[in-house]
Amino acid sequence: MSSAAPSTPGVHETDEPAALAALRALVRVPTVSRRPPDRIEDGVLARLHAVLAEHFPLLHAAAEVIGLDDGALLLHWRGRSAARPVVLMAHLDVVPPGEHWTRDPFGAELLGGPQDGTVYGRGVLDDKGSVAAICSAVEELLAAGHEPAQDVWLSFGSNEEVSGTAAAAAVVELRRRGVEPWMVLDEGGAVAGGTFPGVDVPVAVIGVAEKGTTSLRLVASGGGGHASTPSRGGATARLAKAVLALERHPLPARLGDVTVETFRRLAPHARQPVGALMARAGSARPAVARALAALGGEPAALVRTTMVTTTLSGSPALNVVASEATAGVNARIAPGESVADVVAHVRSVVGKGIDVEVVESGEPSPLSPWEDEAFALLERGVAEVFPDAVTTPYVVLAATDGRFLAEICPRVYRFAPFRMSKAQRATIHGPDEHLHVPDLLDGVRFYRRLLEELPA
Repeated sequence: MSSAAPSTPGVHETDEPAALAALRALVRVPTVSRRPPDRIEDGVLARLHAVLAEHFPLLHAAAEVIGLDDGALLLHWRGRSAARPVVLMAHLDVVPPGEHWTRDPFGAELLGGPQDGTVYGRGVLDDKGSVAAICSAVEELLAAGHEPAQDVWLSFGSNEEVSGTAAAAAVVELRRRGVEPWMVLDEGGAVAGGTFPGVDVPVAVIGVAEKGTTSLRLVASGGGGHASTPSRGGATARLAKAVLALERHPLPARLGDVTVETFRRLAPHARQPVGALMARAGSARPAVARALAALGGEPAALVRTTMVTTTLSGSPALNVVASEATAGVNARIAPGESVADVVAHVRSVVGKGIDVEVVESGEPSPLSPWEDEAFALLERGVAEVFPDAVTTPYVVLAATDGRFLAEICPRVYRFAPFRMSKAQRATIHGPDEHLHVPDLLDGVRFYRRLLEELPA
């Protein structure tokens, strides 16, 4: 990591849009969640809360601010009605910066002008950009004297990056208050470029579900002993066979209803012959699923539960035969399948002599409707702020805090309203994470328009 370079000469923070100044201040507070201890360093979140209060005084004066365990926040902005409350979500924590940054990951460096530049820093995309955009939209509306048609809740989690329970605590508090949200909007999708082969237009992918996340541990036991007198079929050899067997025998590929709808919407905007294939996806599901699975990577993840071996351990020394060898397997479970399905599949593939332990389990979230007033509200916002983009539902491949809100709301959507190129998306959890200032300001416009158009 190199030392931080100064911002562009002649640019002063007082010249910056309020959302940009707030985002830069948030990035400079290193709210890093680590495993273990599965929480942020003491005192850091309090500093972040102070930054939020400083940059958004009208919001903090108008809303009830509710502190939750682990430094999470709920803010309640009362509307003209409480019949159909809306929850806007984001998370305050970030992953560790990692290596190979060319700029200070917590320096919030601005390259270019305050209206057209680019801000670098851990969390500008995931997920402090959303925090800044949401709060800026509310601050602007309050300054304009706007009263929302419905109650608005802002839920900012503090341990999303370590699969923590802050969002679950928000659900407990909302239930305690009798709040049954009409719609929830969390991070997940984006206005993405370069997402689908043959599709050149930006695609606003709005998550209507997310895969379940489950971690397994494979254990092979053996006699151990000195490496000079090894026996055949020891623990490491049997574990290696099990790992390879899992890679060779994935779960079946299936084309779900959400992906069919995605292809239906994208078909008119795709180059041929891709457009024709997309248009026929609903009537040729097995063939399309096999074709996507063969491509690997993101296309394959669209059509099946994925499993990958992520950790390995064996002997503590080079001259000792392992008495136990273990492998960690991370599974992302597609809607329509379950943790039990995955465990049964793994056990059948690895066979006898390998113990399969469930370390963490999470089922896929239920599907939220896309032929619905709430989804249409999001579509209208995209059409206004991102008129060149095609809006489509999709299944989020990763996990978000929104999955917890599915317990109390049938309409949980996952969409961060920022343009993101394929290269930009690669910086999420990687080096040189960055967000262009015009895209941040478009995100503010999207949230503001959403709040202005809440149905009475």
